Amino acid sequence: MRSEIDYEAVFRAGQAPSAVLTPAFVLVDVNDGFLKTHGRDRDAFVGRGLFDVFPPNPAAPEDSEQQGAPALRAALEQVLTTGRRDFVPLQRYDVEAVDRPGVFEERYWSTVLTPVPGPYGQVRWIVLSTEEVTDLVRALRRAGADGDEGGGNDSLTLQLRTLNDQLRQAHREQRETTSALREAIERQRRLVYDASHDLRNPITGLLTELEVALSDPGCDLHRLLRKLLRDAERLNDIVADLLDLARLDNRAPEDNRLIDLADFVTEELDRRTPSAAVLTRLDTHVCVRASAIRLARLLSNLMTNAERHSHTKIEVVVTADPPDAVLEVVDDGPGIPPEDRERVFERRYRREEARLRDPGGSGLGLSIAREIAQEHGGRLYAAEQNGGARLVLRLPLAAEPRT
Repeated sequence: MRSEIDYEAVFRAGQAPSAVLTPAFVLVDVNDGFLKTHGRDRDAFVGRGLFDVFPPNPAAPEDSEQQGAPALRAALEQVLTTGRRDFVPLQRYDVEAVDRPGVFEERYWSTVLTPVPGPYGQVRWIVLSTEEVTDLVRALRRAGADGDEGGGNDSLTLQLRTLNDQLRQAHREQRETTSALREAIERQRRLVYDASHDLRNPITGLLTELEVALSDPGCDLHRLLRKLLRDAERLNDIVADLLDLARLDNRAPEDNRLIDLADFVTEELDRRTPSAAVLTRLDTHVCVRASAIRLARLLSNLMTNAERHSHTKIEVVVTADPPDAVLEVVDDGPGIPPEDRERVFERRYRREEARLRDPGGSGLGLSIAREIAQEHGGRLYAAEQNGGARLVLRLPLAAEPRT
């Protein structure tokens, strides 16, 4: 049985001084740690603006490292704008003495600002959590004064700025890492969903044809087997794409060897039964260091793409353009519009014309080819071409061994 959690009690019992703000920076609640730190009761805070309760110290230095109000306000506005958590690692924000109005006590804080989204994604509340580091700053000041007579303040300022920069950099890296992980998880989620949909179509076709065959003993077995073979090939292609993506994402190591591109392309083309005439222009002694398995997959994906779109012919070119070895696959199909020359390499992206020609395509072939190119220190791109598409692979040239 699920237990009910009293979130209000959890908030109030928190050790870090915390407050809840509206988007207008009005305090709507504070926890017990906040009250204890500032020595006032709840009525002194709730319902009042944050910067009314804590006005800036007019005597504080204007240096941004020392003046807390502008830095805190800027961070709050950043949270409202981006909807993301922000962090002010070190700020001077003096507090007005309770029993001496107009007299400010020098205080230093580390502050975390966390947005709480509303039902439509907007920032509904901001949770402000602070940790007072005044004692640490004073200790640094004493250490600076003891180690450098007459230059203690300069030493302290330098230490504070260095610490501040380090904390900001660490926080920035943490946010970037979290964002990258979130994007990777979302990309994998979409890939699994789309792949499941692609796998379901040929599986459904297989089951349907088998059910028809079982219910109709007089069916054309030769036609049925051809249809089942096409569906099985489609399943094999999709599974191969998924396995390649898994290897690329995990960066599984492969044995690289010296490959003469002209010989390699000739051997790989001999394995294929193309649907269009294939013309070759292959310069000899153009060598790269690569995984033969990965490079074969890359070439296969480029050829499959060309066969899907070509009208009558495909041209494969190998040449040297130091410091690169260049492999081009050119077809005489409708071509790729300039605005789509990058998008065709995105996972799952397929132009409308491609969907019409091959409704069962996975939309992963060119994406996999580009990732293989990048894995080998090269690049793959769609170049300008009059009439048709021209896909260009560039890999670092490798010197042939001396004989």
